[in-house]
Amino acid sequence: MNKHALFHQPDSRYAYALGEKKFRIILRTAHEKLGKIELLYNNKYDFTKWRETAEMTKFSTDGLFDYYKVDFDLSDVRLAYIFRIESGKKVYYYSEKGAYEDYDFTLAYYTFFQFPYINGADVMPVVEWSKGAVFYQIFIDRFARGNFDKDDGYINSPWQEKCNRYTFAGGDIQGIISKLEYIKDLGANALYLTPIFLSQTNHKYNIVDYTAIDPQFGDKKDVDDLLKKAHFLGMKVIIDAVFNHCDQNHACFQDVIKNGKNSQYYNSFIIDGNYPDPEKGNYAHFADCAYMPKWNTSDARTRQFLIDIALEYLEWGFDGLRLDVADELSHHFLRQLRYKVKEKFPEALLLGEVWHDNRHWLRGEQIDGVMNYKLHKILADYFGCYPISSKQASERMNGLLIMNTDQANAMALNFLDNHDTPRFLRFTGGNKDKLLCALCALVMYPGMPCVFYGTELPLDGGGDPDCRQTFDWTFSEQDEVYIKNFKTILGLKKYDALKGDKTDITSDGGVLKISRQNDKCTITAYFNMCKRAKPVEFEGEVLLSINLKNSKLLSSGVLVVKSEN
Repeated sequence: MNKHALFHQPDSRYAYALGEKKFRIILRTAHEKLGKIELLYNNKYDFTKWRETAEMTKFSTDGLFDYYKVDFDLSDVRLAYIFRIESGKKVYYYSEKGAYEDYDFTLAYYTFFQFPYINGADVMPVVEWSKGAVFYQIFIDRFARGNFDKDDGYINSPWQEKCNRYTFAGGDIQGIISKLEYIKDLGANALYLTPIFLSQTNHKYNIVDYTAIDPQFGDKKDVDDLLKKAHFLGMKVIIDAVFNHCDQNHACFQDVIKNGKNSQYYNSFIIDGNYPDPEKGNYAHFADCAYMPKWNTSDARTRQFLIDIALEYLEWGFDGLRLDVADELSHHFLRQLRYKVKEKFPEALLLGEVWHDNRHWLRGEQIDGVMNYKLHKILADYFGCYPISSKQASERMNGLLIMNTDQANAMALNFLDNHDTPRFLRFTGGNKDKLLCALCALVMYPGMPCVFYGTELPLDGGGDPDCRQTFDWTFSEQDEVYIKNFKTILGLKKYDALKGDKTDITSDGGVLKISRQNDKCTITAYFNMCKRAKPVEFEGEVLLSINLKNSKLLSSGVLVVKSEN
């Protein structure tokens, strides 16, 4: 047995509470053949006298390591435990001191792993409505225009002409309201809206006033009407909350420009000198955009100002917040924000934009989930232009699930593309079947699938701003077979098997297989991105098939099967 590969850490993604008396333990080993692995556990005060035994099961591999887990109920939540590992004819006991062939249980209180107490407040809950959520993301200026009486002098790009970073097409909130039934018919039941507040740009990520709806988009009544109708249709709505930075014309920053260190808002920003100078950019700001000064979320007064805004959005009726550039906000701010939000709106969803390693934000005390850029990259590689094998895809998908707890995985916002990435059709080289296969993998993977507006057409486009083109409401190039399969794929999320945590991702003979199950049924998706056809053996009801012929899955093919347990 490779002792160097053994790893376990209490109070982490390797040991966490699923409920106030339900616990999960995970052990990492080398990718090698081992015998029985058991968890020996009891409350920490009686562990030296006697122990319960629970056999662990191998549930995942990322190619380098294997992972074993066991879920169990506790009568006493003061937990102590060690691992018993069989390797060939030898038996090892793995505890805080390492792996040894002998273990003195009378002195176990020195070396056992422990989770001293499960406090209910520390258990990360899953927002109930997120379990069946299918999101549809809207970049508002480019989606649909509904108000033709507004002052449209700002519009400088006729609808369906190619837009760029500086053009305005005229989309608004009334346009979204008019298309809610259409969105629901696609199979989506939740909206993610980019910012709607006063700003000089088409994207509105540089906010001048956090509570004034930009008149290009509408007014507060339009927002109320949108939320009322969406909720009537059983749809949730989350809004982009831009708390990392604002526009240089925000009243607070303008006060600092005028009064410098004498301004009451000086500490709300991070300034090098007595006065901020937009020409020099001598202050912290978003990216290389000096016109977007960064809020100082280490400042108590600024934190309270932004938290009050978040609470106001939720009081309006929004069902959650997507925190822009969440990884540049202070952890202290996020903890305080979560406490205040969840205290008043426990079912509000807090999502964060974190492109890279996100474990630090997903321990249950900051945000609920992240925009899943890591999954986006795996799907872009496997189904797109940087081809990886099905084995590599399965190992990377499994490795991603291991990074966080089941609760955090369940509330991840999974996407193929968004307003900051090229359209996924561009990744597939224009292959719509590959796009549908990727969409199916997205829906099958644990978490909340999110479709960027226009994917159902499908829209093409490179990176920002090319990915933000207007929606073709004439449907001039709509492929009826494509849209039928699109709706079928989103409809898979209605099955309870896709709402639980039992997931199996494997590779067999070049075919990627993703299975989700509950007590009643198993739903399995088979994907073939190889150039050659691959045979697939299956039993059950076929829910979806693309490029399946004579029990062989052709290239760029997917098969989804439902079987009773």
